[in-house]
Amino acid sequence: MKPDKLFTPFKIKDFTLNNRIGVAPMTRMSSSADSIPRQDVFDFLVRRAKNGASIVYTEAIVTDYESAQGYPGQARMLTQPQIDAWKPVVEKIQKAGAIAIMQMFHCGRMAWPEVNPANRSIAPSTITPKQNNPLTGEPYPVPEAMSRFDIEHVIAGFVETAKGAVEAGFDGIEIHGAHGYLINQFLSSYSNKRSDGYGGSVKNRYRFAHEVIQAVQKVIPEDRLLIVRISNWAIADMEVSLFGSKEEYQEIIRRFSGEPIDAISVSTYEYHQKAFGTDKNMAQLTREVTELPVMICGGIYDRASGEEALKDADIVLSGKSLLLNPNWVEDVRAGKVLSRYKSKDADIAYTSEPLP
Repeated sequence: MKPDKLFTPFKIKDFTLNNRIGVAPMTRMSSSADSIPRQDVFDFLVRRAKNGASIVYTEAIVTDYESAQGYPGQARMLTQPQIDAWKPVVEKIQKAGAIAIMQMFHCGRMAWPEVNPANRSIAPSTITPKQNNPLTGEPYPVPEAMSRFDIEHVIAGFVETAKGAVEAGFDGIEIHGAHGYLINQFLSSYSNKRSDGYGGSVKNRYRFAHEVIQAVQKVIPEDRLLIVRISNWAIADMEVSLFGSKEEYQEIIRRFSGEPIDAISVSTYEYHQKAFGTDKNMAQLTREVTELPVMICGGIYDRASGEEALKDADIVLSGKSLLLNPNWVEDVRAGKVLSRYKSKDADIAYTSEPLP
């Protein structure tokens, strides 16, 4: 009997994955003033590797000590104590047969200035989300439009965080260009109204992402992975399409494909949902214009949904199911009837309650 595609190996660069299943990166608020996650968060990542996931992502790691942080209690990978805290976690993930990926991001206009040491919120343009900040119940503050100095400073933060990940032994690094955070803010005309070389055309709006990728790639050894994440939705103003058309989205994917990256991770609400008024989903639209491996997440909760998602992608990432069910990979392998979790079920990720 031919095995399910979910449980067949997949080669990405020099790594051969045991299966096509990964733990999606998920934002958390589990760090203290030292920007180091709690031990139960580290244990959660190792446990998922031991229980069969082939890729284990960190939570989203903020990239500097000035303006990157968007939520209380976020982690960094910039100081020796922070790097040293992650080293044994990475080693245990690798010993369990999985690869460890660090995801890094800058929140941009989604930042909560009070949690940033410099008390700043910066963005491509002085435009706030329409909705209130769910953590404060108040409107988001108007961000400062980034100067060239700010842009260079932020890029340096990505580079230094990448260096930290390399030192900690991670197999790869993902640049978070999704969900309405800073890189996504530059890519989208919804949040980017600049009139300089970083705004206007898709080529100009892509410039910041290009500069981040190029700078980060220079500090990553050849044997490590570099991945970019993208989405057409944001955590604020979720109903807004971040890209104006299929053509605009695919132009950005083509530009990513010309970069020194090893895969594109596409984040969706529903992996099978049709996009941009077409009869194709986001993975299909991505696959049309790139030969890079494609990861997909969004609504993958059992064997059937995982197999269906792999018709258009190479790797599936699960968030809520792998967050809440330590045995999810083996339950999927066994073909168990599994229920789909709701977003509110995942609120444990933002509390002090130990992760399962």
